[in-house]
Amino acid sequence: MKRLLVTLLMVLTAAVAYAELPSASDAIAAQALASGKPSVIDLGARTCIPCKQMAPILEELAGSYRGKANVLFIDVREDQAAAKRFAIQMIPTQIFFDAKGKEVSRHIGFMDRPDIIKGLQAAGLK
Repeated sequence: MKRLLVTLLMVLTAAVAYAELPSASDAIAAQALASGKPSVIDLGARTCIPCKQMAPILEELAGSYRGKANVLFIDVREDQAAAKRFAIQMIPTQIFFDAKGKEVSRHIGFMDRPDIIKGLQAAGLK
């Protein structure tokens, strides 16, 4: 029984540690910005420590706000054109867009769940 509990705990911990959104393509990002909903795009890399720490937060928010806001991740090491298009200088960078797709703010570095929610609210999340 104890062994089963330890194994289960390890599996659950591994699932949380590796939770991540798929990297959004240009088409998905464009669709999100034209959706009429506020959006946040986190631009980072799967190998970046703060980016890894944010992955489960972003995944949870993407599910919680589905239909109300867009929460996307773009791996700039895989999509260097996105880094250029969004003028990324450091990672992670979170860019918040209003319902019209206009950038309203950006943040560089780790961002926790409450601050991401505040950013989405400032971008028009109700």
